[in-house]
Amino acid sequence: KMDVSYNIAAVVLAGGRGKRMNSDTPKQYLQINGYPVLYYSLKAFEDSCVTSIVLVCGKGEEDYCRKEIVEKYHINKVKAVVEGGRERYHSVFNGLKMVKDSDYVLIHDGARPFITEKIIQDNIDAVIQKKACVTGVPSKDTIKIAAEDGSVAQTPDRSRVWIVQTPQTFATSLIYSAYEQILQMPEISVTDDAMVVETVLKQPVYFVMGDYRNIKITTPEDLQVAGSFLDH
Repeated sequence: KMDVSYNIAAVVLAGGRGKRMNSDTPKQYLQINGYPVLYYSLKAFEDSCVTSIVLVCGKGEEDYCRKEIVEKYHINKVKAVVEGGRERYHSVFNGLKMVKDSDYVLIHDGARPFITEKIIQDNIDAVIQKKACVTGVPSKDTIKIAAEDGSVAQTPDRSRVWIVQTPQTFATSLIYSAYEQILQMPEISVTDDAMVVETVLKQPVYFVMGDYRNIKITTPEDLQVAGSFLDH
């Protein structure tokens, strides 16, 4: 078991608009088996050895998040609900500012309800050793990289291709510094936190084995898959 003297924070991102869901309700508030998608990951962190949680939500949604999710489901470790920013990386930085005093931070996508105690614990164990970690699973499919004209440019060796999930977990001082630096740069396309560390610090980021069920709820069929995971 890990040494509980560490201060470990979780930043949970719930600011997505969910354009691919064909629904007016943001995907993190849609229900699976009677609970909002966002509830499941918050509950996993609540029940883990994480010290505190910061929830980053969409513009004008703080009250809703606080009342309808945090208070309603008694997620007592949430120490702040903050508004997200224009791009994902602005939102993450808004969350990081609230947990600067932590030793380590897990950054998680609120649209991934199936995060488990094991994934959380494995990330914590790994980050203490490695400083920068990303949850992922080896790709079951062959992945091809497309050229501009829609032809196949290359086919990476499948045994080395991983599908990246969250949480992505870091020594807090390291990720905070990386974000401070990236926000000074001209607009760059950053799709995950590991990329910030890779781009700015040239620091190695290590894989932590995730779970094939740790899917992101993005499209209507994902909700059906999610329901079936919960039924078993």
